[in-house]
Amino acid sequence: MIDLHYWTTPNGHKVTIFLEETGLPYRVIPVNISAGDQFKPEFLAISPNNRIPAIVDTAPADGGAPVGVFESGAILQYLAEKTGKFLPADMRGRTEVMQWLFWQMGGLGPMAGQNHHFVQYAPEKLPYAINRYVNETNRLYGVLNKRLTNRAFVAGDYSIADMASYPWIVPHKRQQQNLDDFPHLKRWFETIRARPAVGRAYALAEKINTTPVVSDQSRALLFGQSAANPTGVQA
Repeated sequence: MIDLHYWTTPNGHKVTIFLEETGLPYRVIPVNISAGDQFKPEFLAISPNNRIPAIVDTAPADGGAPVGVFESGAILQYLAEKTGKFLPADMRGRTEVMQWLFWQMGGLGPMAGQNHHFVQYAPEKLPYAINRYVNETNRLYGVLNKRLTNRAFVAGDYSIADMASYPWIVPHKRQQQNLDDFPHLKRWFETIRARPAVGRAYALAEKINTTPVVSDQSRALLFGQSAANPTGVQA
């Protein structure tokens, strides 16, 4: 059994997609990041960066004590190795998948995340910041589109590299991106969207986060943190 500490963000969706694809038994433990659940001691014990998702594998392969894993890319790698699925065993295939997984973790996710922040959530609309991250998101879409020119999936067969990137393309309209400008990416996107496991993962999200909203309090929790003030809430 996998205990999944989860909220309905692109990084959270990566893990539910994998779990639904493999049929690995799991239990969702909602972590409402707009309400500050990510700062609870029991969650911080698993995820010291106070970010979702995180997992606890109650039946690890070595038969020992439960194993906790935080960071979505590390979770995908861990689960792929545990199940032997969606990550090639051969060196060359594994390397292809891992480099595109890290591309998403270091590029597409952070840049699209900043895009979301300055376009959707920043209280002051800063044209320089908006243009910077909208354009960089556009550049990364172009990289992915080129990669998909002559292949069905990002790194050979469908893999954790695809599961990592897909949720960050789902909000393409909010990122001010037009998929018609990226025909190979659009074909890939529609192929993954049609997978039954992906549909189940997103249906689960709709049941868990029924009233998505950003208030002044949640804005402080999500965007006001520092080392001196780790929750962002003013005393």
